[in-house]
Amino acid sequence: MSMRQHHFHWTDGGDGVQWEITTETPEAGIELVHIRISLENPDIPPCIQLTWEHPAADIQGVWHPNCGRNRGFVPDWGAGYTSRLTNSSPVVCLFSGTGRNKLTFAFSDALNPIVMKAGVHEETAEYHCAVTLFDEPVAPLSHYEATLRVDCRDLFYYEALNEVQNWWSGLPGLTPAPVPDSAREPMYSTWYSYHQQLVPEEIEEQCRLAKKLGCESVIVDDGWQTADNLRGYAYCGDWNVCPDKIPNMKEHVERVHRLGMKYLLWYSVPFVGMHSRAWNQFQDKMLYTIEERGWGIVDPRYPEVREYLILIYEKALIEWDLDGFKLDFMDSFLPPGGRKPEYGNGRDYVSVSEAVDRLMTDIMQRLRRIKPKVMIEFRQSYIGPHMRKYGNMFRASDCPNDSIENRVRTLDIRLLCGNTAAHADPIMWSMEEPAESAALQLINALFAVPQISVRLDQLPERHQDMAAFWLSFWREHRQVLLDGPLEPYHPELLYPVVIAAAKDILIAAAYERTVVPLNRELPKTVVLINGTRENGMIVEWAANAGSRAVTVQDTTGRVMQEYNLGIEGVQQISVPPAGLVTLIAGK
Repeated sequence: MSMRQHHFHWTDGGDGVQWEITTETPEAGIELVHIRISLENPDIPPCIQLTWEHPAADIQGVWHPNCGRNRGFVPDWGAGYTSRLTNSSPVVCLFSGTGRNKLTFAFSDALNPIVMKAGVHEETAEYHCAVTLFDEPVAPLSHYEATLRVDCRDLFYYEALNEVQNWWSGLPGLTPAPVPDSAREPMYSTWYSYHQQLVPEEIEEQCRLAKKLGCESVIVDDGWQTADNLRGYAYCGDWNVCPDKIPNMKEHVERVHRLGMKYLLWYSVPFVGMHSRAWNQFQDKMLYTIEERGWGIVDPRYPEVREYLILIYEKALIEWDLDGFKLDFMDSFLPPGGRKPEYGNGRDYVSVSEAVDRLMTDIMQRLRRIKPKVMIEFRQSYIGPHMRKYGNMFRASDCPNDSIENRVRTLDIRLLCGNTAAHADPIMWSMEEPAESAALQLINALFAVPQISVRLDQLPERHQDMAAFWLSFWREHRQVLLDGPLEPYHPELLYPVVIAAAKDILIAAAYERTVVPLNRELPKTVVLINGTRENGMIVEWAANAGSRAVTVQDTTGRVMQEYNLGIEGVQQISVPPAGLVTLIAGK
């Protein structure tokens, strides 16, 4: 099959700007477009754009890292998708109705602001594609090089995206951080269960109960540093423990450690509140302030700002014997407005992105010197290839009680995060709902590391049994759920079927009343998970697939039926709502 070769066009960068484009084809269907830009005199470069056209034939959806529930197209006159160090990633994937890759393009520069676009041109039924550089001001430069990778091969969209993350990981300076095994174990989070109303004895009791369920770490979220419980950040910046809440942090952490749990602590990295002592020190070193809310975003281009932040985490790690940090709001590090940003006067960087990269590089070097296996959690959408250098846990952004959103966000993370641990947003549910309904919160996040955030001592007995069963199931099958080749079907329909497989087991979850495609060679064990409130699943098997011993379990793990079944063609199998069926060959 012949593969399309694109014709790339380069906008005029203006006087004094020289540019060069060279292309190579390392294999059929892959084009690497190498861009080299030179300025006669070092300066902030003008906005420059690389464009090309691609036919709209058999393209039914678009995926990009921040697409959320919207997988629809934009017209060529619409806005593109912006990425930078602390927001998203420069990649776009156009796919067919059968989930095949039609066009995936990614850019090597994940540090600077980049705008990627694939917009429908109505007159010709083509996609007008573009990569826009320097749409926001960057540091003055005299030379710039980057590569656009264009993939038109006929493979599944998720395979094309996985190859993009592999490509990024192999680029100089983008080697991902090591992932300790503890980052891949279930965790308890205090956020939805306690918010800022933290009491050390209650945290420790939740840890004791969570440990019994299989959680290995606790993330203590916002509230430990302030007596103010209004959910703002006007008191952030000093990062001293509020003695009215936690009189002795070191002893509290020790008690959690004695329970067998690791301890991670939340920090909002860029925020300094007007009611903190740090405000007097740094009020003139802000990128911008949110006056009506009472806090500012510190400017990391000042070396004294970076050192202040580094010392905070270094001191906490040593004095309190922490095991990790939830470093929040990294996406608030935004450049001040204007085409000519202010710099100098004590700043040692012009680019905010470069300064944040330096900040995080130094933080991780110094923390890993103390604890090589320190855990660092980042929250969507600051989960790009540069952030993988520092963080080893990428968590879905906040979606309380929204199981579908948690599924979509965790799977979106999984498509690009490689071996970095993808975590669900902390899982919560109502104590008053049926256990089957509550179980959907866990089942929808099954292909990511679960974080639990309910008051475990208040759970009804059936809810306790349900949570214990699904966390036990997750731990037993962690290797295939996290590491098996991931097949999330129909992204345009928000992944109604997801499959992960290893040598001896295949796990398939269905989140809608749809057909689960298993017309393939199957391993010894197949597990079907019903991610709906309806009974039954529809499965398409291969012809002459043989017979299997079937075990049916409800959402608490109670065995409902056991029988033998000959499997062939399309069959409806009885599976309880939020339950599962295990089919084993050769029994």
